[in-house]
Amino acid sequence: MRAKENEDQEKAVLLGIIEFSRDQESMEELKDLAETAGAQVVGVITQKRKGIDSAHYIGKGKLEELKTFIQNNEVDVVIVNDELSGSQIKNMEDFLDVKVVDRTCLILDIFASRARTRESMLQVELAQLKYRLPRLTGLGSQLSRLGGGIGTRGPGETKLETDRRHIQNRIKSIERKLAKLERHRNLYRQRRAKNRIPVVSIVGYTNAGKSTLFNALAKAESYVEDKLFATLDTSARKLILPSGMQAVLVDTVGFIRDLPHDLVEGFKSTLDEVKYSDLLLHVIDITSSDVDEKIRVVEKVLSELEAINIPRINVFNKIDLLESYPAANTKETVFVSAKNGIGLEALKEAIEGKLAEKYAML
Repeated sequence: MRAKENEDQEKAVLLGIIEFSRDQESMEELKDLAETAGAQVVGVITQKRKGIDSAHYIGKGKLEELKTFIQNNEVDVVIVNDELSGSQIKNMEDFLDVKVVDRTCLILDIFASRARTRESMLQVELAQLKYRLPRLTGLGSQLSRLGGGIGTRGPGETKLETDRRHIQNRIKSIERKLAKLERHRNLYRQRRAKNRIPVVSIVGYTNAGKSTLFNALAKAESYVEDKLFATLDTSARKLILPSGMQAVLVDTVGFIRDLPHDLVEGFKSTLDEVKYSDLLLHVIDITSSDVDEKIRVVEKVLSELEAINIPRINVFNKIDLLESYPAANTKETVFVSAKNGIGLEALKEAIEGKLAEKYAML
């Protein structure tokens, strides 16, 4: 799916299964993702049920309701708030007669549109190929018959095997290229460690204001936009602290609920910058309605990256949008407005204090 302009925008209906109270917030996030990808959301349909239907994701009655809505509203695409199998996508498309995109595919599409550097483009392509490979057999029965005997030979099988072999070869090629880039990255890390230059990485939920904070602290010009995953490529700049101490400040890709596993794997070399950091700045949007859930998501990803035990400062951002400012700062918690520059000096002092603690222990 690609962003379109005005009347050429794809009309989308969002579809999700509601099991828990927080699922409604997840649907709101899906709407943000869809709009970031360039879709015009014309409706949201949800169903309360205990599990996902193995064939069509939702029950037959709700599927009929969805089809009627699609026909009445000239919908171009159904965006599903879960990851689907190839057969589920095919079954739904056959019944609904429109394109069906799952949450993972949507996020991959946004990442593809945001990638700017050669490395991030390769990482996104790798994730897309790994997503596509197990879904090849869902493209149709003519492509899914494997084995020997009557009814299993012919162009369908040849096409499937050709596609699979092409994707597998491309995956291997990309992995070799990324491994080479990772070796260069490791050399830079070793050089920084040898010169005892501390690394401070900015992490957080997507759209929390990480790049705005990065620009404010490092006086840089990293890309900033009020959309999900505005920044995809890792940036690094020199950070000068109050005493004159210098550090490397790193801006990273934002996290999100159920970040696709293949994306985490594809961006492993980039995200490893977090793992090798001396200090993390966890940027949190203090105005978010589900701030605790987003903190939990970030901590889960940090655990997956083996970075949960790295010293961390929680940076509550966007306090300029509050009617009154919160409590005083501590060594672990600082309140700022990256956009307006409020609290940045206090944050620099907190960073310096944390780094001094770590280096005093070495």
